[in-house]
Amino acid sequence: MPAPLPHEHLPSVPALVVESNDIQDGERLNDLHVYNDWGMTGQNLSPELHWSGAPAETRSYAVTCYDPDAPTGSGFWHWVVFDIPADVTELPTGAGTAPDFKGLPQGAVHARNDFGSKDYGGSAPPPGDPHRYVFTVHALSVEKLGVGSDMSPAVVGFNITANTVARGHLIPHFGV
Repeated sequence: MPAPLPHEHLPSVPALVVESNDIQDGERLNDLHVYNDWGMTGQNLSPELHWSGAPAETRSYAVTCYDPDAPTGSGFWHWVVFDIPADVTELPTGAGTAPDFKGLPQGAVHARNDFGSKDYGGSAPPPGDPHRYVFTVHALSVEKLGVGSDMSPAVVGFNITANTVARGHLIPHFGV
């Protein structure tokens, strides 16, 4: 039985509509979004995401990517970016990709992912069953989350959850 998805134990909030020109819910990730290390040969580009339907009290956004199927006992955080201004409703392909962060809005902050870097880290599952990658956009009630980029994804996630007024997901998969 697959691991529960992270949003399944979060407080209920209204849904955002999250879409992408690069990834599709329930479909396989292509090599653009796969890690380029750990035995993988992808391009490690964060996918384009755009969203709508945020409530009026939205003051900023956060975007996360989480693999609940990683064999760690705690999943694996691939991307954690927050303090995205409320007037931004799209991140272009590569916005989370170091060193350029093309299209990442000024003021947005990357927390470290579970690869140990402050950027997007693509899928890199061990051989076996495909893993799910939960890309989530969180509409937040605060302009600044109030945590630093050196915080763990769990601490940042705690603060995101405490301030979320709406959220939406896309959940593609990848396996080798």
